[in-house]
Amino acid sequence: MVYKEIEEGRMCLRFEIPGATVSCKRKKLFVSPTKYEEKFCPVVDISRGGLRFLSQRPLKIKSKVTLKISVPGEKVPLSLKGRVKWAFADSGKNYKYKIGVQFNPYAEKRGQNSPSTLEKIIALEQKFAPVEESDKKE
Repeated sequence: MVYKEIEEGRMCLRFEIPGATVSCKRKKLFVSPTKYEEKFCPVVDISRGGLRFLSQRPLKIKSKVTLKISVPGEKVPLSLKGRVKWAFADSGKNYKYKIGVQFNPYAEKRGQNSPSTLEKIIALEQKFAPVEESDKKE
């Protein structure tokens, strides 16, 4: 499902990737850098600017996180850094929370996401975002 209405302040198209999952790690001192706190959580949707996913545990707003997004058919997961923008209880049966993460900017600087990752997200957007009827060429 594509969200046709552009939400106020939202500049990126959100789209779903069937079967995609995310593993999430919060940035903490004195924690193993390879330990992911939430593993294989379902991705609700993704955009060039962020990600929404389901989780068993809440994440603190403004927490810095590292995400590994696994896409069916792709050998290597996408690795992205971001910040938790919102988290709220969800009435879903299997997952207690919905989490929204805003990705860090794309650049070659420390703490930012690789521009090549943005290229991969754009390719996924072109593959999975449905085309509006008015956009189809006759």
